[in-house]
Amino acid sequence: MFFGLATLLLMPCGAPAQIPIDADPRGTIRTRAELQSLLEQYQDVLASPAYSEAAKAAIRQDAARVQDRLDNGDFKVGDRIALTVEGETELPDTVTVQTGPMITLPLFGDIPLTGVLRSEIEEHLTQELGRFIRNPVVRAEGLLRVSIQGSVGNPGFYVVPADMLLSEALMVAGGPGTSNLEGLRIERGTERLLEGDDLRDAVREGRTLDQLNLQAGDQIYLPESSGGIWTRLPMIAGVIGSVSLLILRFVR
Repeated sequence: MFFGLATLLLMPCGAPAQIPIDADPRGTIRTRAELQSLLEQYQDVLASPAYSEAAKAAIRQDAARVQDRLDNGDFKVGDRIALTVEGETELPDTVTVQTGPMITLPLFGDIPLTGVLRSEIEEHLTQELGRFIRNPVVRAEGLLRVSIQGSVGNPGFYVVPADMLLSEALMVAGGPGTSNLEGLRIERGTERLLEGDDLRDAVREGRTLDQLNLQAGDQIYLPESSGGIWTRLPMIAGVIGSVSLLILRFVR
């Protein structure tokens, strides 16, 4: 379950209360400091006696995903890194993350990625390549491998920028067909990470894949529609609203 970055409504034992979960929505790729701040807020909620166990259970799941990112980093086998190193024309423009996790670069060998966040990849590679090149100028971006399945134009695996909006990812896969957008969900193996109101809010609020704590192999799934167009208009508006941004993204 996902609790957004605006004010979070929970039901404690007795009366409702508001819990401010304050994370900057402009941080499309979370930094270590932002993740740590978010985790501390989650921990404060979990330590409070004011809220029910049902409310805390959802927060606990989110906290565990953030802690995993802080401990193990973001890069998993199958992810890719878009890479440019000034003056190094023999390097590929994208490299695939291998078991380790690590990447292997011609001339420079294996570079470990354990514990590295997507927000840290450019600095990390600059430091690593600095062992071989004096003052390297590095441009690097983490790309995320996700599965988009169900009622979309072109279901399959896609490698997309981690700062891509969830709604943009749907459009990359051909957009929703006769989908039941109310049933949109994100899965990791047999676990449902996000669904229902939380996921619909994430689409409307313009959350990125990184903000949703997605990792390689996660699946975005749209079931076939069982209702008419009118039951799907709110979610369709959220998806279509990103089309112009998506076009600009790929023509720049």
